[in-house]
Amino acid sequence: IFVLDTIPCLLSAWSEWSDCSVTCGKGMRTRQRMLKSAAELGDCNEELEQAEKCMLPECPIDCELTEWSQWSECNTSCGKGHMIRTRMIKIEPQFGGTACPETVQRTKCRVRKCLRGPGMEKRRWKEAR
Repeated sequence: IFVLDTIPCLLSAWSEWSDCSVTCGKGMRTRQRMLKSAAELGDCNEELEQAEKCMLPECPIDCELTEWSQWSECNTSCGKGHMIRTRMIKIEPQFGGTACPETVQRTKCRVRKCLRGPGMEKRRWKEAR
């Protein structure tokens, strides 16, 4: 009896690796090959696609800030003064991300007029001490 040997699997060469699936950070890339012989002529269990991890430069991380605080009290009890408000940095920028804007703002405030009279300067000096 004449027995036909199974025909070996005929495969094309692997394609080039695809581009990484991401534009920055960790991703995947793939490559394929084709089955050249008719599948009916023999068992072909070879893999036709491969995947592997790829790593590109880290993604930029932009600065992130909290909301502004309430304005502080005016820093004087009479006359012209200023108030401030602040916000905190939640995430520092990294890998070329956008820089943090200002975290402190200052604005003018005016409380009732200061009374000027004889002895007022001495009295204020005592209170300050």
